[in-house]
Amino acid sequence: MDVKTAFLNGELEEEIYMDQPEGHVVEGKERKVCKLVKSLYGLKQTPKQWYEKFDKVLLSNGFLINDANKCLYCKSTGNSCVIICLYVDDMLIMGTNLEIVTETKSFLASNFDMKDMGITDVILGIKITRNSDDICLSQEHYNEKILRKFGYYNCNPLSTLYDATTQLKKNKGESVSQSEYAQIIGSLMYLMNCTRPDIAYAVGRLSRYTQSPNKEHWIAISRVLKYLRGTMNFRLKYSGFPVVLEGNSDANWISDSDEMKYTSGCVFTIGGGALS
Repeated sequence: MDVKTAFLNGELEEEIYMDQPEGHVVEGKERKVCKLVKSLYGLKQTPKQWYEKFDKVLLSNGFLINDANKCLYCKSTGNSCVIICLYVDDMLIMGTNLEIVTETKSFLASNFDMKDMGITDVILGIKITRNSDDICLSQEHYNEKILRKFGYYNCNPLSTLYDATTQLKKNKGESVSQSEYAQIIGSLMYLMNCTRPDIAYAVGRLSRYTQSPNKEHWIAISRVLKYLRGTMNFRLKYSGFPVVLEGNSDANWISDSDEMKYTSGCVFTIGGGALS
């Protein structure tokens, strides 16, 4: 579901005045100002006020907030449970049955002006595919967008994303296209965090040189983009088995020749797919 003009729902805690809007100045009262009675788009505190209003409405209806993620709400009634994931004004609603989901949607619509987007197929650029025995998450469209933006869509794909024999070091010379390098790292981080944990190590290594990349760093990051070109259809698959949360962690020997540090890593999975 989507909240229409979400930020207008916030309640102001301070006295705020504004100039009369252009084109709506009252004749003879040009020196007067308007006192705001509701939150407006453009105010610094508007997002905070909207969140506080939403939080207050849900908590008063019996929802519990998740301590680890303040945008995750849960409510249990008997043998039924419903979860709401909020991202600014978009929300994903999941429940153990259709009845509790429908009740939650009606409750939200009675408090806010809502738009029902139907069964989720895409949210925050992540595509959700439902099959008979699994659920898959993918970002093929976002992957393609990155490759086209930085000119790698028509490149020759590679089957591996990182050359382990490469000894990357801090650049002591002139920086090479630092701004574009930083943009690529930022784009790859979103992809990595959502659906592509396979690129996590490479992105983590290459992000250390964002401040001043050189030719060797560019060769390494180009390899990652070429790897993504050949693996655009990769996705996370959750089959529901095993139902327990599993975690694995490891660390390599010293791999940072600049600071003599090792690199640690971990992966947590549930239902056959990675969570983080």
